[in-house]
Amino acid sequence: MILFSLSLSPVASLGQSSAAGGSGSSGGGSNAVSVQATPAQVNSGTYQGSIVKQAPVPGVLPLSLDQAIRMGLQYNLGLVLSGVNAGSAGAQRLQQLQALLPTVNASAKESVQQINLKTYGLSIPGFPSIIGPYGYTDIRGSLQWSLLNLSSLQNYLAAKHNFEGSKLSIEDAKDMVVLTVGNAYLLCIADASRVQSAQAQVNTSKVSLDQAVANHQAGTAPLLDELRARVDYQTQQQTLITAQNQYEKDKIALARAIGLPLEQSYELTDQAPFQALDNLDANAAVQQGLAHRRDLQALQQQVERAKASRSAATAERYPTVSFSGDYGVIGPTLGHSNGTFDAVGTASVPLFEEAKLRGDARDAQAQLEQKQAQLNDLQGQISADVRYSILDIQAAAKQVVVSRSNVALATEALSEAQQRYAAGVADNLAVSQAQASMAQADDQYVSSLYQHNVAKLSLARALGIAQTNYKDYVGGK
Repeated sequence: MILFSLSLSPVASLGQSSAAGGSGSSGGGSNAVSVQATPAQVNSGTYQGSIVKQAPVPGVLPLSLDQAIRMGLQYNLGLVLSGVNAGSAGAQRLQQLQALLPTVNASAKESVQQINLKTYGLSIPGFPSIIGPYGYTDIRGSLQWSLLNLSSLQNYLAAKHNFEGSKLSIEDAKDMVVLTVGNAYLLCIADASRVQSAQAQVNTSKVSLDQAVANHQAGTAPLLDELRARVDYQTQQQTLITAQNQYEKDKIALARAIGLPLEQSYELTDQAPFQALDNLDANAAVQQGLAHRRDLQALQQQVERAKASRSAATAERYPTVSFSGDYGVIGPTLGHSNGTFDAVGTASVPLFEEAKLRGDARDAQAQLEQKQAQLNDLQGQISADVRYSILDIQAAAKQVVVSRSNVALATEALSEAQQRYAAGVADNLAVSQAQASMAQADDQYVSSLYQHNVAKLSLARALGIAQTNYKDYVGGK
């Protein structure tokens, strides 16, 4: 930086060159300030959003589960914010590192001055009242280095652990993205099945309605049968409308999670059939989860960070040793300049800061105990997550078997009731009841399939392997 100044105010003249020569050390003596960046908030709701960076394509886009997950891993908001947090943690690590490294600055100064003696009340006969203008040139380099500061060293180690933890959090966020996107995709599959089932029920109700109308017109059935059939038909139409609406809304939610433009039309290409997952050992699965869960490893890094922060608070009591100095040339011009330097070694010991030192230590200890408690709780939560998922898988598998059998029985009962009504040996009340049972059985079967696949995907997340092994648990096609 070149500084040019013209001063008309009274300034001491003779001692100024030496003072200017020492100004380089004071100018480079400012300590680095650690800026704590505010981390972006990442919670379970954040994974429902995304950033949209692609334009819609003409026509209907076929979307498989693999494609949806790949897009989620690229555009999901939760993963993006986790990357932002990791970048912020990396910046804080560099800031703490600078406190351990030497700080070197360079400056160049050009000064022009003029003194008016009358402003000092001086009037010397035969001596000019105005001195100057005169100036000097100063080119200088300065160095500052904290040679011994254990507190700064521990703060750097804390920032390093925080950075490592943030990188592990990115990997954990990827598992969360797979769980979120996979769940949204499976939900859309279930919705599509419900739409198909509702449409089939509408078609069946229409057949029953046409038959009841024909029988009433022929005089072989009362008006009550026609009215009952018409109510059933319109009820199934309402169910179909609701199912279609929910399907479209859940498709929007899926598009939001993977960064797909909402104006883009797409269709699901994968199905999730029933694939049993047997021989699950809960204790072995828990150990696998404890070994692979990245959020647990990230929290372990946070515990190490808290330990380093506690050590840094303790080290505030220790002496610090620093060095500062500068070297440069100063003179009327560069051609008529002389070298000057300044070297200062400083040893500092806190003598009367007991309240601050104790407060810092207690605060750091509280943070450490909090992280240790969270770590212990997360270990228990991982065990619970694994066991919950296994129980859900086993229960949903049984529900699939029962609901599948129930669908077959309801289908047979509906066929029997329709035949009896067509033969004129019964009214259509049995047909109406059989249609309601059929609709309920279909819905239970679709729900049990969805719950089974989501439980398997949740188990993969609980084990910490959702990103790499989700196909082994969910399947496809």
